Amino acid sequence: MVSTETIRTAVGITGNIISFALFLSPLPTLIQIRKKKSVEQYSVIPYIATILNCGLWFLYSMPMVHPHSILLATVNGIGLIIELLYAFFFIFYSDSKKKRLRVMVLIFAEFLFIAILALLVLNLASTTKQRSAIVGSICTAGNIMMYASPLAIMKLVITTKSVEYMPLFVSLASFANSVNWTAYAFYPFDPFIVVPNGVGAVFGLTQLLLYARFYKSTRKQLAQEDKTEVGLAKKPICENYKSTMDKNGCLPQAQEIPQILDPSLMGSAVVVLIKEPLNSLA
Repeated sequence: MVSTETIRTAVGITGNIISFALFLSPLPTLIQIRKKKSVEQYSVIPYIATILNCGLWFLYSMPMVHPHSILLATVNGIGLIIELLYAFFFIFYSDSKKKRLRVMVLIFAEFLFIAILALLVLNLASTTKQRSAIVGSICTAGNIMMYASPLAIMKLVITTKSVEYMPLFVSLASFANSVNWTAYAFYPFDPFIVVPNGVGAVFGLTQLLLYARFYKSTRKQLAQEDKTEVGLAKKPICENYKSTMDKNGCLPQAQEIPQILDPSLMGSAVVVLIKEPLNSLA
């Protein structure tokens, strides 16, 4: 009979695989940003929140804090590196120096916080149980922040009725990851893992429901935008805007032509030059 420890290890390995998929899920978004050379309305906040989350859980999984947590250490260590690369990608393609500076300050503040926390915990708490309780409580808050970070995007989806800036694969991977780690933490029961991932599962499911709700309206909006772009591309460009069009749909350039006013009105023939759009004189 398979032992519960073996099942837990298998679930943990599966969690690592799903977590790696979650960390890699933004790649299509980054490819689009690179093509357009702009971050547009994509938000860097989820990546900033994930950097803090991975850093905290990496500290939690250290042997001097919470022994026998190698699976947590591997997934969060690799995730930390990947999320840092994503954040610097956003910095590179951001169109605002103010935004770049803000992101860099946030990343620095996160690492400073983790370093101070590690120093305090290792020096003030004498047992791994105490250290696990302190760091675990903070990790729970950080994890909830990470899973709640897409709330701004969810609000944008509801407002615009479009899921263009909420990639499906990211939401799906986030939901699967939360469910898996919730199951992993039930034996032995670890509330510091169960609570945040349970909340994450709820947020992930909400994103998937929003995607299902607004997917069709998004396709209609994108199709309408494509038609508009095609129409603008086909419209001829004329040198001057006039009211009379030629056979190609463009307006002929204004021509200076003489017009004879009625002599009875002016007492004599007066020649004036006016600029009026006329059809071809040929």
